[in-house]
Amino acid sequence: MKQRPQIILALDVDTFAQARDFVKKLYPEIKIFKVGIQLFTACGPKVIKFIQDKGAEVFLDLKFFDIPNTVANAIRQAVRYKVKMLSLHILGDKEMLKKAVCTAKEESKRLKVRRPLLIGVTVLTSKPASPGGVLALAKRGLDCGLDGVVCSAKELPFLRKAIKKKFIVVTPGIRPKSAKPDDQKRTLTAKEAREAGSDFLVVGRPILEAVDPIKALKELISE
Repeated sequence: MKQRPQIILALDVDTFAQARDFVKKLYPEIKIFKVGIQLFTACGPKVIKFIQDKGAEVFLDLKFFDIPNTVANAIRQAVRYKVKMLSLHILGDKEMLKKAVCTAKEESKRLKVRRPLLIGVTVLTSKPASPGGVLALAKRGLDCGLDGVVCSAKELPFLRKAIKKKFIVVTPGIRPKSAKPDDQKRTLTAKEAREAGSDFLVVGRPILEAVDPIKALKELISE
């Protein structure tokens, strides 16, 4: 039996108060919360501290993508937040990726903190993609030292077969069978993603927009 992947709640909300309410309701059933560009822009590092003070962990999903020096400096700041993982775009060149990996290692060692997992975004789930294209990006990221990739579970069996080394997979676009796809093009259920070999499942609107978020979470887990 495949190990059950961990669920990450995407806190794609506008305010600290909204994020705080979801964390209070859903922790410890959910132990990892994703802070993306919407929430981080709204309230900055204080939401990270709040989540960590509750006992949960943070996936800082800012998808860094810039010149190597700028990304390295952003990584250096992110290490100080002591997040579990953070994301960057593999579409950045190899120099950017390698410098990010090196900086994360050096800054973590200097501060004597756990190094965050570096997860590379392949193709956004709102876009169509071919398995071959996702594979090429995944291999580039992993060859540069990333710990894992963000990809749809639709391409994951192909990646697991083609890439022999162990790597972490974060799968967004998770939807219950009854949920609408919204703006996502490559969605799967939690069960399908688990069977494909995902390690972390990112869920947002099916829980955030539910009348009863706790019930929605339990239904998702039961699948």
